Amino acid sequence: MSLPVVLAQAEPVPFDRPLSAFAAEVEALLTEHPGTRLVMYPELHLCRAPKPADAAEPLDGPRGRELAEIARDLGIWLAPGSVCERGPAGELFNTAVVYSPGGELVASYRKVFPWRPYEPYDPGDRFVVFDLPEGRVGFSICYDAWFPEITRHLAWMGAELVLNPVQTTTRDRAQELVLARANAIVNQVFVASLNVAGPFGMGCSIVVGPEGQVLAETPGAEPAVLALELDLAEVARVRKHGTAGLNRMWQQFGETDAPIELPLYQGRIEPGRWRPGGGDPR
Repeated sequence: MSLPVVLAQAEPVPFDRPLSAFAAEVEALLTEHPGTRLVMYPELHLCRAPKPADAAEPLDGPRGRELAEIARDLGIWLAPGSVCERGPAGELFNTAVVYSPGGELVASYRKVFPWRPYEPYDPGDRFVVFDLPEGRVGFSICYDAWFPEITRHLAWMGAELVLNPVQTTTRDRAQELVLARANAIVNQVFVASLNVAGPFGMGCSIVVGPEGQVLAETPGAEPAVLALELDLAEVARVRKHGTAGLNRMWQQFGETDAPIELPLYQGRIEPGRWRPGGGDPR
């Protein structure tokens, strides 16, 4: 079953702008691209503020309740970009959220690797996946893509598509495009890396297939929309037959192989656990 997605490469908007304007923008996208199941926006799209703390709310605050209503009213899976989350102990998190067509917050992911020393956010402490009828999806946020542990764990947890909302305003976007393809290749997953538009950001958003093929991309920093259908079943086919018909990384180990120590993590690769879905949270 294919998943019709729309990714909006757009500038961030002021945190105090009425969400009715955002709802109208999403509705216009759906009018232009009927049948869309999932709509995604970049990192911190709704949270432009003089100081990040100005935009911070608990996830069950007014903003979260209104976003849930938008998803329900439009009947879509809505990933509105990450938001500034005020934690229960006063923490400040950069948190990706997704709402179901039923108007429920089905997943939230706190950025594990804030871009230090420039970002003021507290780091998250767990990996997050969620299920759509079409397949399993995971979250990473911007700088997370520079740490291969993130996408590897999401794939291990069964993710077939990784949503990577980005707010890159610096010249290293070229390297991030390489990372999007590399993370897709070495984990045999889809990756959607959606950056903010100019003049605020560098744009150059990209959607990559599980063999590293570029499925869609924006040519530059101008506001743009990527609309395409993703067949998440392609992940299983690639893993069965191998990338380029050759490489089956998730079948590398046999259960009789000796564990491989990982001193950096004070852990090990256990061959019997080396498989997608091995970390299934259900």
